Amino acid sequence: MDLSIDLIYELIIIAKLILSFLLGGFIGYDREKRGKDAGIRTYAAVCLGATIFVSIAEHLTDDHGASRVIANIIVGIGFLGSGIITQRKGSNYSHGLTTAATVWCTAAIGVAIGMNMFLISLFCAATLYFLLSLDNYKWYARWKKKMIKQGHMEKKE
Repeated sequence: MDLSIDLIYELIIIAKLILSFLLGGFIGYDREKRGKDAGIRTYAAVCLGATIFVSIAEHLTDDHGASRVIANIIVGIGFLGSGIITQRKGSNYSHGLTTAATVWCTAAIGVAIGMNMFLISLFCAATLYFLLSLDNYKWYARWKKKMIKQGHMEKKE
């Protein structure tokens, strides 16, 4: 059983890793400029890790190897996300939900890159960046304020 990877395949994986690094860093950039704990390095590392695991798993001779690796990435990043989320004592306010969700989604982008789904990964990265940047838009701030105000009024009734 020869498990060696030829040079061409390794170069393809390196190209995937470069794309993964760029997209993960792109997503982390928004978090970094807002002073969040998880920034460029975290998001790029999550995306890179997911990509390399899936790229290597594609080379396994086991028919179900890649699906097991992907399933464990999902679970592992979910576990990482649960460590990111905290709840403030004496309140119902949770902190870190957006970070946990976007780290999980960034891992999915890495998986997509590893599975050669480049357009999907580009679209998802752009969409995720847009979601993270919503606070920069006045229309979103007005809408959010309105929704919060309506939510408080409904609770009083």
